[in-house]
Amino acid sequence: MQFHVAYSSYLNRPYTKMKALYHAIRDAIHEGNLAYGEKLPSTRELAATYHISRGTANQVYDTLTAQGYLHSEHGRGTFVAYQLDLSKDSSTEKACTHHLSAWGNRIQQFEQQTTQRNAQTIDTTIESDAVIDFSKYQPDLSKFPYDEWNNRLYAEIRHREHHMNTTSAFVSSTGEPKLREAIAAYLRRMRGIQVDAGHIAVTAGSMQAIALLTQLLADPGDHVVTESPCYVGISQAITAAGAKLIEANLDGQGLVPQNWEARMLFVTPSRQFPTGEMLSLERRQTLLDWAHRHDAMIVEDDYDSEFRYRGMHVEPLKTLDKGGRVIYLGSFTKTLPLEVRLGYVVLPPTLADTFRKAQALYEPRPVNLIEQRALAEFMTSGQYERHLRRMNRLYSRKFHLLLTLLNQKLSTWFDWVENEAGLHVFGWWRGDASTYEVFRASARSEGVVYSEVSSSTPDGTKYGIYLSFAHLSEAQLQDGVSKLKHAVTAPL
Repeated sequence: MQFHVAYSSYLNRPYTKMKALYHAIRDAIHEGNLAYGEKLPSTRELAATYHISRGTANQVYDTLTAQGYLHSEHGRGTFVAYQLDLSKDSSTEKACTHHLSAWGNRIQQFEQQTTQRNAQTIDTTIESDAVIDFSKYQPDLSKFPYDEWNNRLYAEIRHREHHMNTTSAFVSSTGEPKLREAIAAYLRRMRGIQVDAGHIAVTAGSMQAIALLTQLLADPGDHVVTESPCYVGISQAITAAGAKLIEANLDGQGLVPQNWEARMLFVTPSRQFPTGEMLSLERRQTLLDWAHRHDAMIVEDDYDSEFRYRGMHVEPLKTLDKGGRVIYLGSFTKTLPLEVRLGYVVLPPTLADTFRKAQALYEPRPVNLIEQRALAEFMTSGQYERHLRRMNRLYSRKFHLLLTLLNQKLSTWFDWVENEAGLHVFGWWRGDASTYEVFRASARSEGVVYSEVSSSTPDGTKYGIYLSFAHLSEAQLQDGVSKLKHAVTAPL
């Protein structure tokens, strides 16, 4: 069949086999590779050719038939029913254009930049099973207590079914009250933040909060400060809002405070992302004083504070805030299954109601309400913190193994930032840009994927890499570092 290559390419995307085969056949028809009236293989032949079940093959044919692409004749087989209009030269048709707002044009640029960045991460000819992927910033879910979590989910579903025909209480867009109470108790106990549950909003991950806060607090043309380097989602949210970016320098001790003329500051003081540097108490107080003098807001992203492998947890900047200048962000994406996209934001009392109204504009009803209620029970029962303690022990072993390997094998080429927390290790490349580009290409050919950042200096571009380790086994960590070592010692 002529769409065999297309089917293989669709399998490289995040598609099921059924979805991949459906798109391969449909696109082959649209492109004229499968002509009107052409007979297709039987479902038995299709299943044998592509190593899928016959039921999957039947579902694909049934879907395409219902949409008018195929038709079946009893005793004869399945045929292409869609006929292209070849009387028109598509190359002469005027393409449909849409006027985008300034915001829309900025978003379009982000998509193009992301596509280009992803295309550079790894050669697509590398087999996925052979890749050591340090770029996935996700938890190790092999030890997650799925039985307990699923029991709580099923209990919420059964409760919903039982009360489906009764009038349910309205839940604010800011989230399930029991979960907000559980988060408030957790923050008071574990992070030292004295917060009222009414000033917490549950979001669909921290990125939703970042985007909403930027829209609420920065007008087009306003200046907003970020660390350099920083999480790319923050800089994109600022640019999308039409604000102007001020990139603040780092000096080995985190962000260097300046007397910026700005409305907002995004900062990761407990563990700078991605370098891992911790902001000193003196600098934290300087930032609070700056915010007070400039009538500005500070957004503190505490992205992976749950995991510390030595010493006391560092208190958030929020604990020092007496004037309502700090907005605190947290997330469950590092501790719960990947499909549970939940985060939260701790708001100053003066901003809580405005944020609720903005959130309701996009999400009139709370996101993932069943998961929110299950998580509330998960937290109040103590199961969540027991899970964190187990994972902290597991990640501690992986962290120290990776850091030991990197210092033993790659310290000649990288200046690794020493820290005792988080789910990744960061290092600055000691060489120049040209030697780094050679290393990058060699690492790609070795089958190693990692995340990188760059920073402009008077001497040129400075590169750094960060290696996420939580999802990898100890054997994969050893193999990955060995391959990186070979990448820097391979002949040029």
